[in-house]
Amino acid sequence: MASAPVQGAQVVARVAGLLRLVGRSPEGMPLAGLVRESGLTRPTVHRLLSSLASEGLLDHDPSTGNWVLGPEVLLMGSVASARFPLEDIARPSLRRLAEATGESAFFSIRRGGETVCLLREEGSFPVRSFVLHEGVRFPLGVASAGTAIMAFLPEDEQEELFARWPEHAGAFAANHTPARVRENLVRTRLAGYSVNPGMVLEGSWGMGAAVFDRSGKPAWALSLTGIEPRFKPGRQPELGALLLAEAHRITQQLGGEAAPPK
Repeated sequence: MASAPVQGAQVVARVAGLLRLVGRSPEGMPLAGLVRESGLTRPTVHRLLSSLASEGLLDHDPSTGNWVLGPEVLLMGSVASARFPLEDIARPSLRRLAEATGESAFFSIRRGGETVCLLREEGSFPVRSFVLHEGVRFPLGVASAGTAIMAFLPEDEQEELFARWPEHAGAFAANHTPARVRENLVRTRLAGYSVNPGMVLEGSWGMGAAVFDRSGKPAWALSLTGIEPRFKPGRQPELGALLLAEAHRITQQLGGEAAPPK
């Protein structure tokens, strides 16, 4: 009996992990991908997927063979959205950013050591970057939103991440070396906004600004993404100013405190 709580927590962690993997994109993920990404055995993954499907949390798409989020997740999300009216607050800022810049604008939330993209607003510029969309997760310090948030975390929290950087950054660790990330964090704190110079995908650039909660910690981020020619150094101050203005607006609406001094 003493081991029951641990076993139960392990099952919950596995289920949550599979739901996150499936929720990375609307197309879902095939069984083989879920086995590879989760690190679990194929029988375990299949058993958990079948159980989640029986509860309506997942569906199996027979046309693609992928597992996708089910209707119960939609219902839960609808209920949760009433408690977290982030879309009502953030959507106007995203629209203003997309209209003013022509780039795609995004709103992401911090979840532990990751950022999760919650909202997207497409810009008018015809050539776009498709690295970021709703549900995509990146480790803190990776991509413009994660860099903007990590830059304004307390130093001890930053160092905890650097202490296990290869594990934390995962597949992004090779291009996001600790030295390169530290340099980017310093630049972000000085400017107030982050710049991702194609570090996630060559040619796909982004910029981000943190949104702060009531304790003064960065809990969300606004970001813009697009192709490299749209983010030349001469345009970055203009884009950064727009991001900071909207991030400050959302921070105030959420009852947060102003960003820490640079």
